[in-house]
Amino acid sequence: MAVRINPSILSADFVNMERDLQLIANADFAHVDVMDNHFVPNLTFGPQMVERIQATSLVPLDVHLMIEDVDRWAPGYAEIGAFSVTFHAEATDKPVDLARVLRARGARAGLAVKPGTPIDDYLDLLPEFDQILVMTVEPGFGGQKFMPLVMPKLEQLVAARKRHGVDVWLQVDGGITTETIAVAAEAGADTFVAGSSVFGAENVPDAIEQLRAVAASHQH
Repeated sequence: MAVRINPSILSADFVNMERDLQLIANADFAHVDVMDNHFVPNLTFGPQMVERIQATSLVPLDVHLMIEDVDRWAPGYAEIGAFSVTFHAEATDKPVDLARVLRARGARAGLAVKPGTPIDDYLDLLPEFDQILVMTVEPGFGGQKFMPLVMPKLEQLVAARKRHGVDVWLQVDGGITTETIAVAAEAGADTFVAGSSVFGAENVPDAIEQLRAVAASHQH
């Protein structure tokens, strides 16, 4: 299985965003956390900022929408040119409809679930999505501690992916370090969002390669 490392620019220096985007040129994607201070208690970027990041980034964007009213706002991020747009299961009553709209606009469609949200209702819908994001912290802020208790969701998703015969990426986000990435990779994750463990490192490109190597050595 491929390993994808997506540094979260939530941990970048917002004033030196162009510099920090260049530091992650060896990553697979730049993970962009869009928060509206309603769905989560934090406020980050909006469409204009994401459009500038899209124009500046050396790697494609993996946009994670932690916002309300995703049915209205998510398609715009696909139109900006984001490679992947992930919305929260808890923010829409029609996840399949929205995923189809995103795919029609040229983006990969991702579905995210908070730590307390069961994955069971979405297992049969797996072919409708390109990526499932299992949050390993409560969404809202960077630098939180990884929650191993959500690993069974990944195991369920691996089994469902096999059953459906689809290539859905399984992503984890929150508290990812060289220790916790091993746990997530063993449970079946293949796409990893890391914030402070990348941007807080002395050598950012080395930190990305280290995470990649550990994840690859723990995949089945």
